[in-house]
Amino acid sequence: MSTPAGQRRIVLLGSTGSIGTQALDVISRAGDRFSVTAICAGGANLELLAEQALRWQVGYVGVSTDAAARELTERLAAGRSDGEPTPQVLAGPDATAELATLDCDVVLNGVAGAQGLRATLAALQAGRTVALANKESLIAGGPLVLAAAGAGQLVPVDSEHSALAQCLRSGSAAEVRRLVLTASGGPFRGCRREELTAVTPRQALAHPTWAMGPLITTNSATLVNKGLELIEAQLLYGVGYDRIDVVVHPQSIVHSMVEFVDGATLAQASPPDMRLPIALALAWPDRVEGAAPGLDWSQAQAWTFEPVDNEAFPAIELARAAGIAGGCAPAVYNAANEEAVAAFHSGGCGFLGIVDTVRLVLDRWLADEHAAAGDPRDIADVEQAQHWARRQVAATLGG
Repeated sequence: MSTPAGQRRIVLLGSTGSIGTQALDVISRAGDRFSVTAICAGGANLELLAEQALRWQVGYVGVSTDAAARELTERLAAGRSDGEPTPQVLAGPDATAELATLDCDVVLNGVAGAQGLRATLAALQAGRTVALANKESLIAGGPLVLAAAGAGQLVPVDSEHSALAQCLRSGSAAEVRRLVLTASGGPFRGCRREELTAVTPRQALAHPTWAMGPLITTNSATLVNKGLELIEAQLLYGVGYDRIDVVVHPQSIVHSMVEFVDGATLAQASPPDMRLPIALALAWPDRVEGAAPGLDWSQAQAWTFEPVDNEAFPAIELARAAGIAGGCAPAVYNAANEEAVAAFHSGGCGFLGIVDTVRLVLDRWLADEHAAAGDPRDIADVEQAQHWARRQVAATLGG
């Protein structure tokens, strides 16, 4: 089947997750601007994955296990009409990275967690543009990803980094004074540290603005998510950590700002809807008409900004320290957090214990001689640091 002139071919990694389903919604309403070449998911929702594969007539589908592949193959055979081609099913730990190298224009990496690193590197090395929703892959393997990426190959999907990219169009790098990331503050904004000792997983997942998965929602509650975004902003835009600030903006309308040397600050504002940054990443540098609703300027509204309480929420400054240390320290920060969040939701760690544990593990890493090794040489170095961090968390929490 031929591709219409100008149509962008998309490989969508993590198609059944929040980013993936919203990306397909954007694509479905964009006329002939996009086509879907391949999709993949872990396999927790094979019914939806099969529906997506048949709906978009993809050539390839990836899942994480052979058992999931068998069930998916049966669903695809049962759901297709006579004469319709059946997608090729790939399975196993390398399926995601293999799909990322297919002939396409954009690979949207919406895979959750640090496992997205291999797919990001594979796509970059194959010369694909990567719309990056998997911030952990950049954070865990930042030096590797930056070394593999050519000019314009990395396009952010996070609303904050998309906002920065849009604002940065208004001036040269030499004219940028600082980047300002905005944070909603999560469900515990305004709480003192001592008020957070008895927080339950259910309370931590009650985000006031965004609907996200449990890891990201918990990270938003601890502000670890903003710490990860701080590291990502430095890697994406090359601005020093001393020139990246975070402010709390509970309305989640201003998604980030850039202050320029003449005193002007440009902000990107829109309702909290991920379809806008997803659409922009797929079409970058162009915009997709009607991607998401705009603001209703006929209605009275107020936007507020306040400083982060770093005593109650120390995760951002801890991330800054990890980023400044460099090497695999950001990977240790991220992996330790993932393990501590899992322990929190299984009852093995208190809410405050998440970031306290990350601090303890990061301090051990920075005090150990292997932290002086510098940037990772390959994925094995990153994975070794991550495994070390996870073992440290397990030992600390008695897991």
